[in-house]
Amino acid sequence: MTDPQQPGSSGFEPHNNPAPDLWAQAATNSGAPVSDSSREPGWERATLEKLAFAALNEQRSARRWKIFFRLAWLVLIAGMAFVVLRQASPSTSKSAPHTAVVDIKGEIASGAEASAEFVVAAMRSALEDEGSQALVLLINSPGGSPVQAGIINDEIVRLKAKHNKPIYAVVEETCASAAYYIAAAADDIYVDKASIVGSIGVLMDGFGFTGIMDKVGVERRLLTAGENKGFLDPFSPQTEKQRAYAQTMLDQIHQQFIAVVKAGRGDRLKTTPDTFSGLFWTGQQAVEMGLADKLGTLDYVAREVVKAEDIIDYTRRDNVAERLVKRFGAAIGVGAVKSLSVAGPQLR
Repeated sequence: MTDPQQPGSSGFEPHNNPAPDLWAQAATNSGAPVSDSSREPGWERATLEKLAFAALNEQRSARRWKIFFRLAWLVLIAGMAFVVLRQASPSTSKSAPHTAVVDIKGEIASGAEASAEFVVAAMRSALEDEGSQALVLLINSPGGSPVQAGIINDEIVRLKAKHNKPIYAVVEETCASAAYYIAAAADDIYVDKASIVGSIGVLMDGFGFTGIMDKVGVERRLLTAGENKGFLDPFSPQTEKQRAYAQTMLDQIHQQFIAVVKAGRGDRLKTTPDTFSGLFWTGQQAVEMGLADKLGTLDYVAREVVKAEDIIDYTRRDNVAERLVKRFGAAIGVGAVKSLSVAGPQLR
């Protein structure tokens, strides 16, 4: 019988293999060379330092790539903005004879593309260009603010005298109310036979909810300083005195509109009882009434009237950044404010 404790016996024999060196394995995985010196005193600290430096280098590399991509996007966006602005702004180096055009489309209002700020700036640029032979206002608008229209009208009169260049209005689908307020200052107005022209009147619209509130038992609590401060509030009753005051204001703006039309159209205007009643007419009827001069398009005016077939657009428009802000942010806030506020007089 053999002794299990004796060497060479068939019993249990202890293994003398050393435990694996985990620090050396870690250093090998990190790419650090493993040598016999790693087993010397302090090798653990050296290994940790190598691992720390390797991680730091990786972080620096990742940070550099992140900065690179951010700069690349910034350069790309700046390049796109430059191209858009250059396309939107007409070059000041134009010298060949051409017909300048400025669009007046959509609502005529502050902050819109058909605002006095944009339209006036575009008209000035167009008429200051030595190559422009005439300016055409290409109109397709149902109207809007009498204030914005009045500013543009006054500027048309001033620019015609300053630059001694003709300004024509060409109507596409619609030239009504504030849009016609603008067109009246032009030298001639060209329309399509089916265009909608006129609507020389003023309105102030809103709603009154007092009856409904009484039926459902809702009480309106409005505090004001001044007896007439809230007279346009849709949830409060309106007195005859307040109604008469508002009507006087509308009548005054209407007379201003009529005076502008008479001054602009002169003897060409064939006045009837309906001319300033707020009605609108087709382009063919407008020519017969003296509200317009002839049937014609932008190309016709450039070719046959101005005698400069090349057409250059000077219209000022929002750039990409402004459109994004208005679409996703500011427009929402403006819409909310408009829904809660009372609209002022409108030419539409």
